[in-house]
Amino acid sequence: MLLPVHALRRLHVLDWLAGGVLACGLLCLATGLLPARSAGDAMTRIAPLLAFLGTVIVLAELTSRAEVFDVVASWVARAGRGSYAMLFVLCVVFASLTTVTLNLDTTAVLLTPVMLALASRVGIAAVPLAMTTVWLANTASLLLPVSNLTNLLAADRVALSPAGLAARMWAPQLASVAVTMVCLWLFYWRRGVRGAEVYVPPAPHRPADRVLFRVCALACAGFLLAILIDAVPLWAASAAAAALAVGAFALRARSVLRPSLVPWRLLVLVPGLFLVVQTVDVNGLHRLLADAVGTDGGLPGMLRAGAVGGGLSNVLNNLPVYLAGESAVPVDNHDQLLALLVGTNVGPVVMPWASLATLLWFERCHAQGVRVSPGRFMATGAVLAATALPAAVAALALTR
Repeated sequence: MLLPVHALRRLHVLDWLAGGVLACGLLCLATGLLPARSAGDAMTRIAPLLAFLGTVIVLAELTSRAEVFDVVASWVARAGRGSYAMLFVLCVVFASLTTVTLNLDTTAVLLTPVMLALASRVGIAAVPLAMTTVWLANTASLLLPVSNLTNLLAADRVALSPAGLAARMWAPQLASVAVTMVCLWLFYWRRGVRGAEVYVPPAPHRPADRVLFRVCALACAGFLLAILIDAVPLWAASAAAAALAVGAFALRARSVLRPSLVPWRLLVLVPGLFLVVQTVDVNGLHRLLADAVGTDGGLPGMLRAGAVGGGLSNVLNNLPVYLAGESAVPVDNHDQLLALLVGTNVGPVVMPWASLATLLWFERCHAQGVRVSPGRFMATGAVLAATALPAAVAALALTR
C-alpha cells in the first residue's frame, strides 16, 4: 500500500492534469455524452500519431543523451564568432531546423536545456534563449508532416506527401519565422545581451562516447531521409530510428534505458484531449465552428479560419481544436483548411496550455530554475500571434 502512495506523491502536476483529462474523456464516453462511434473514429485516426510521438521522443531523448545536440549547440556558439547578433540568427536557425525535422515537442523537451546551457556558457541571459525555443517550437512547425502532429492530420485530409506539404507551406513558414525573429529581438534579445556586443566562444564539445554519438546521429539522419522520400509511414520511420538508438544504448549504456524515456504523460494527455474536445464538438462546437469559419475559400475566409484556429487553440489546445475545426471546413476548401492549420500552429503562443510543446517547455524551464513572467509571456505572445498568424496566412494565399 505504501508503494502506490509513494508513487502518487512523486507525480508531477502535469501528470495529474493528463490523468484528469483522460478520466474526463472516458467519463464522457461512459455517460453517453460522447458517442462510441465518434470516439472510435477519433482514436483510430490519432493512433499512428501516438505511435510516432512515443517513438520520436525516445529517439530525441537518446540523441540528447548521446550528446548530439550538445555538439551542435557548441558548434552554433563557435559559429557565432563572439557576435550576439550572429548568435541570435544561428539560434533561430537551430531551433527552427530542430522543430521542422524532429517535431515541436522534441524542441521543447530536449532543445530547451541545451539552449539554457548554451546561455550560461556564453554569458547571455537565459530568458531570451528560452523564449527562442518555445516560440519557434510553435511558429516553425508548418513545413513538414513531422513538424507538428496537426500537420499529419492536415496532410492526410488534403492528400499531400511531405514534399507536397512543404511546397504549399514554405512561404507561410518563412513569414512566421521572420515575424518571430523580429518579436524575439524586440522583446527579449535586445534587452538580454547585458549591454555587451560580444562573447567568448566556448571550446568544442567532445562527446563522452563517440560510438553512441555516431549511431544516434546516423539514426536521426536516416529518419530525416525516410520522411523526406516518403518511403514508409512516419511512425515506422521514427520507430526504426528509435530502435537503432535503443540497440546502441543497450550495448554501451544499458542503465540509460528506463521506462521514463517513453513520454507517458503525452500518451495519456493526447487521447484525453481528443475525447474531451470531441465531446464538445458533437454537442454544439461543430455548428459554432462552421458558422465562425464560413465557406469562403479566398483570403478573407482563410484569415477567418486562421483566426478561429489560433484563438480557440489558446482557449483549449491546438491538437483537438484542429481536429474539430477540420470537420467544419468544407471538404474542397483546401486553402482554408491549411489556413486553419496555420492558426493552430502559429497562434498557440499566448496561453501556457495552448500547445503541448509549451506545457513541456514550462516544465523544463522550471526544472532549470528559469522563471518567465506569465504576464510578460502572454502579452508578448499575443503580439506575436497577432502579427505572425496573418502574415503566414497572407503568404499562403499569395503562393497558392
